[in-house]
This record gives sequence, structure tokens and C-alpha cells, in this order.
Amino acid sequence: MSWFESFVLGLVQGLTEFLPISSSAHLRLTAAFAGWQDPGAAFTAITQIGTEAAVIIYFRKDIGRIISTWSRSLFNRELRHDHDAQMGWLVIVGSIPIGVLGITLKDAIEGPFRDLRLIATTLIVMGVVLGIADRLAARDEAGGRHRAIKQRKGLTDLSVKDGLLYGVCQAMALIPGVSRSGATISGGLLMGYTRESAARYSFLLAIPAVLASGVYELKDAGQGHVSWGPTVFATIIAFVVGYAVIAWFMKFISNKSFMPFVIYRILLGIALFALVAAGALTPHAGETAG
Repeated sequence: MSWFESFVLGLVQGLTEFLPISSSAHLRLTAAFAGWQDPGAAFTAITQIGTEAAVIIYFRKDIGRIISTWSRSLFNRELRHDHDAQMGWLVIVGSIPIGVLGITLKDAIEGPFRDLRLIATTLIVMGVVLGIADRLAARDEAGGRHRAIKQRKGLTDLSVKDGLLYGVCQAMALIPGVSRSGATISGGLLMGYTRESAARYSFLLAIPAVLASGVYELKDAGQGHVSWGPTVFATIIAFVVGYAVIAWFMKFISNKSFMPFVIYRILLGIALFALVAAGALTPHAGETAG
């Protein structure tokens, strides 16, 4: 992998990780369209450490408070009812599904799941799901002539059941094209949470899963066509760009719809199917290129 490739892929990772459009799919598609070799699951997992570092810094006050309260609650029973202590447990509980499935489906993640036809399918299907979830949230927030405004849930209403459901949604993002943020935010909206609450828990929930995945994949870094230097460079680029994107995205969702992302996902999926059908791309484009 050249330094230019690593710069572009790091930029793509940073731009797409927090948007509900799937960073893993865009890394895969960028390589396929450019005629580069697929960077692989290990490269994707490691560069995601950069974007999660951006999450940790952006939410540093929340994370510090949660870790501190949760740790003290292990020895102080009175703190166990504190929201921050409960959030610590809910992040742990919500991380279980992706941990189990990530290990179980490792071979599929690195192989069959990277088929461009599957990515096109997940882009479209999850785009429709996100669109439905967004419309339901908008209807609750706006009300209507014969319908009162419905109060949506916040993070203080998060239960163990909802935390596990969030975790199952996050685990779906093991398939490129689903999108970690897209799946968890859609799940949160369908469960009745506000856009801001769904996004905030989505980002907090991703931290242990992404960091664990990135550390686990470190053993495969530097192998094949992807060397250590470009991987680290791409991770740094992803961190810088990712921090800017998450700051913008948290402001955007406070009063904007997800429909632009829904439309983009569906159009990209349709275009990808058309390119494969026309023979312009093969389902495994990039896997042997470069």
C-alpha cells in the first residue's frame, strides 16, 4: 500500500465512521473503484482505533464520569443506582453480542462478507430501515392535527433489555454496508429514543468493541501488501478527520433528518448493483488487484 492510498483510505475512514453510511463499505468500495487491493478487515479495524480515539476525546467528560462512578460503585452500594454507574454496566452488556459474533464470524467477515453484491444489498436495506426509523421519530416529535407530540426516551430510560438490543444492532455492522452508527441509531429510534440519545449511546457503545477489535487485529498488521507505516498514517488521518465529523454530526442530528443519508445509501447501493451487473466491477473487485 502506498502512502497516497493510506492517506485516501484514512480520510474515507474518518469521514464515514460516524455517519450512518458504513465506513467499512466505503473503504472496500474506494479500493475497488480505484483499482487498489482491498485493504482488508485488519486495516479497517486498526484505522477505526483512530476514530474511536476521537470519540474518547469528544466525550471525555462523559466517559471519565462513567468510568469513575462505575468503578466506585463496585465497592459502594449507594452508587449502584447512579445513572453513570448503570451506564457503565449497560455499555458492557451491550458489547457482548458483537464480541461473541465477531469471534464466531471472523472468517466470514474477512471473506464472503466483503462481496460487493452483499454490500450493495446491506446499503439499500439498512437505508430503508433508517428511513423508517427517522420518519417515526419525526412523527413523534412533530405530532399532528389529531396526534399529540410523543415524548421520546433519553439515556436515563435505558434498560438492560434495550442495551442488549442496541448491542445486537451494533453486531449487525460486522457486515460491511450495514454501518455501526446506522444500525444502532436506527435501533434506538425504533425503540423510541431521541436522535441525540440514540447517537450518544451508539458512540459510547462502540468504544470497547472497536478498541478490542483493533488490538486483536494488530497481530495481522504489516502482513501482505499493507505495511505498518501506511496503517499508522491512515489511523492518524482518521483520528483528525473523525473528530471534526463527530462534532459536526452531533450538532446536525439535534434538528435535522437522516433522510439525506438514507437517499445516499439507496442510490449508492443501486449504482453498485448496476456496475456489477454491467461488468464494470466484479463482486470481488480489488481482492486480487494491485
